[in-house]
Amino acid sequence: MPDEPLTISAAAPLIRTGELTPSELLEQCLRRIDIYEPAVQAWVYLDRQRARREAERLTDAVKKGDYRGPLHGIPIGVKDIIDVFDMPTGCGSKLWANSYARRDATVVERLRAAGALILGKTVTTPFAFTDPPKTRNPWNLDRTPGGSSSGSAAAVACGMCLGALGTQTGGSLTRPASYCGVCSLKPSYGRVSVEGVLPLAPDLDHVGVMANCVRDLAILFEVIAAPVLACTSLVDSGPDQVELYQLHDYFDAAEPDLLEIYRTATRAIEPPEVRQLKLPTGFSEIPSAHLTTMSVGAASVHAERLNRHGDDYPPRIRELIQQGLMSTAIDLSNASRLRIQLRRQFKKALKEFTVLMTPATSDLPPSLETTGRPVFNFPWSFLEYPTVSVPAGRSEVGLPVSIQLIAGDNNEPHLLASAAWAERCFAFPHRLPPVPA
Repeated sequence: MPDEPLTISAAAPLIRTGELTPSELLEQCLRRIDIYEPAVQAWVYLDRQRARREAERLTDAVKKGDYRGPLHGIPIGVKDIIDVFDMPTGCGSKLWANSYARRDATVVERLRAAGALILGKTVTTPFAFTDPPKTRNPWNLDRTPGGSSSGSAAAVACGMCLGALGTQTGGSLTRPASYCGVCSLKPSYGRVSVEGVLPLAPDLDHVGVMANCVRDLAILFEVIAAPVLACTSLVDSGPDQVELYQLHDYFDAAEPDLLEIYRTATRAIEPPEVRQLKLPTGFSEIPSAHLTTMSVGAASVHAERLNRHGDDYPPRIRELIQQGLMSTAIDLSNASRLRIQLRRQFKKALKEFTVLMTPATSDLPPSLETTGRPVFNFPWSFLEYPTVSVPAGRSEVGLPVSIQLIAGDNNEPHLLASAAWAERCFAFPHRLPPVPA
């Protein structure tokens, strides 16, 4: 088997011409699962026979001329807070482990309509917060894969599926994607439907995607976004113009070793000019405002159930809910006012071709007792702007490091094209993780 993970972009033309069938591709993914899953534990639910029947149906469809596009027959993992018909939506809960969904979430409906093969449910941290999951980082089994979209990132990194759905309320797409060495897209808030997705904090929740290259993100996003945005053609042609900015005095939270990898990667960008953007007034208040918004949202969703089933909630999500219950209307109003104020200031800076660039994480993957710190991620979840993370280098011990790109509201086409351009500059060598002993 090849050492590089197969991308959607590479598999799609082979499926279209019949050189590779959906059934053959599925078996490749299942072999990867056999190799990696016992150690990595990325999946909470798999139905191999159901997947094989679906792959056979999709194979027959190609033979009959019913090819639905670049996702036809592509195995996709779905984070286990997103409903998939007749699969359990466990949400990391012991009590919901056998709670089968009665319909597909809207985002899953869109994937199926495009011919995607829904392979199974990937592990989430409990209720998509920060209590650690069972999943391990495939690059070092003693390190966290990040969270809360832990299983999605690990599964894509190992080639168990070619793409995956995740969600982000703070840093739950960007961080695990970076820790596991895959690409991620967190779209603008509201760009992808959250119907059929368990909320953590409704005012902050985003549905996004992970894959092994930026072009694959564009393919997935074109299918799940509403309204539909043409992204792949712009990714292929390249952006007309890119104005890169870094936020001045923003990187203090980054570990020195990671920051050096980031600086090395940015020097590979051509042209090399990266301008400095001064942090707007009030930016330092985002951590508190984001936490208030998230905790109040979590309390509104979970407080009643926490009272009835307290043992089903591990410590960190329980603490978040309790903090939300203690917050006041004034606290929430102040957080909302800050978001409006900062979005007004950023709107002046985030023009059509402007892209902000930061490290995707502040650290290398830490131990299994944590899911890492989202300090470079939650500002953009709070401000609702789209972000892409792209692997750009490795640490001395082989752990992947990614760069995060941010654009203005609903500017995903330019953001993805800019990220693909940066990806070519970084020339990150994608390869599969070592086979567990």
